[in-house]
Amino acid sequence: MTVTSKDLKKPHTLLATWFGCGLAPKAPGTWGSLGAYPFGLALYAFTGLLGFAVGILLVTLIGFWATARFETETQTHDSKMIVIDEVAGQWIALLPALILTGLNPLHLFLAFPLFRFFDIIKPWPVSFFDKKVSGALGVMGDDIIAGIYAAFCAYIIIMGAPYAKLG
Repeated sequence: MTVTSKDLKKPHTLLATWFGCGLAPKAPGTWGSLGAYPFGLALYAFTGLLGFAVGILLVTLIGFWATARFETETQTHDSKMIVIDEVAGQWIALLPALILTGLNPLHLFLAFPLFRFFDIIKPWPVSFFDKKVSGALGVMGDDIIAGIYAAFCAYIIIMGAPYAKLG
């Protein structure tokens, strides 16, 4: 299934592919995770931690809707083009950095490889959602859990880093 520029005019396609990040010919999940950063950091900068947390909830709910519509329309499951799930997971992974150190660039960067690691390796129950759960819940669920794993590890690393307690 090929998505064209005409398809991107449909809100569910635009959001499922996170404004076209999912159309990258190589590593669309990585591009979706990177594409999450500008939106997430702008959201945090303008609305603070509470707004960012609400944003995670909203992007997750919108992700369920957009994914379900995209899958129905394309007759696919967990298409590589769907990357709104990466956005939700990446934003979850960013939470410890934002809570503990705000916009510390090192900690913001840390969330990226940690999330990609858990999203690619898929330890249980990430793998369960990826392989055994159908529909939008399976697509969104594995990345949400990968984001939680990444957030937990980021928290441990940040709290263990001596420079985290400075200034």
